[in-house]
Amino acid sequence: MSRFSSPKSSICERSEMKAIPNPIRRALGQSDAGRGRGVDRSTTVVFLHIPKTAGQTIHAELTRVMGTDAASPIRVHSQAKTPEAQMPPGYRLYSGHIDWGALETLPEPRFVFTVLRDPLERMASFYFYLRKEAERLGPAELENPGRVGMRKVSRESADDYFFGGDPMWQRFIYDHYHSTYCTYLVTRRMRGYGQIAGMAPADLVDQAEAVARGLDGVYSVDGLGLLEHDLKVRLGFEVDLRGRVVNAGPQDRSKRRWPALEALLSEASVVKLKRFVWADQMLMARLGLGADPGARP
Repeated sequence: MSRFSSPKSSICERSEMKAIPNPIRRALGQSDAGRGRGVDRSTTVVFLHIPKTAGQTIHAELTRVMGTDAASPIRVHSQAKTPEAQMPPGYRLYSGHIDWGALETLPEPRFVFTVLRDPLERMASFYFYLRKEAERLGPAELENPGRVGMRKVSRESADDYFFGGDPMWQRFIYDHYHSTYCTYLVTRRMRGYGQIAGMAPADLVDQAEAVARGLDGVYSVDGLGLLEHDLKVRLGFEVDLRGRVVNAGPQDRSKRRWPALEALLSEASVVKLKRFVWADQMLMARLGLGADPGARP
């Protein structure tokens, strides 16, 4: 896969290119031999949406320009019980927190992409999002067996939330917070940490990078103008990903979330959570989407 930058058509895009010098992108419809097909509105669009990476905004814009009838009804992996059911046939848009083991069953040409975010910021955003959602529920609703996550995030300290609980709860934590990007890319599953738990972090990053380079695009939430550009040039879609915000967290968008979470944690927990995100930070650095995190804490 080649790496190339978008035309520097505006001050905004120029600033994004400075922040994100080497986003992983490739020309739509190109085979390994380099045969381009150009824009094709019959293209199957697959957005591999990792939670708290501006995905609701992207999904809303894609359904607006493609039509709601074009979108698969499967938006969360728990809605489907088999790999094939995650991507039912007959749709042009697959977008959500979905497993993607059945990707190759979808018709070509395909435009498959994902969006990443500073891993510590994503972690903190997810934590505070769950707290906000828990505040909306009454005591009776929080006692629902299906609300265990919101019950714990609303009643326990941040340290206990991340590092307390039984093995089943810790599985939830590791699935949702540990090496999230690398795990999703390598296993093709939203909750796939168990499959890579014994893998050396460096090997996990190597495999995740190889998978990422096989996608049509890997973007950063700080550079959504590049995704806007690609959707217009490659697919003919005019979308607004920077001026529209859907499902934002409770804090000001300009403020960083991680310092607020860090203030709630013990020093030992901070170190542990930084270990959680090291592989994802390294992956983003290799893809030109973030700074090198250095040695693992």
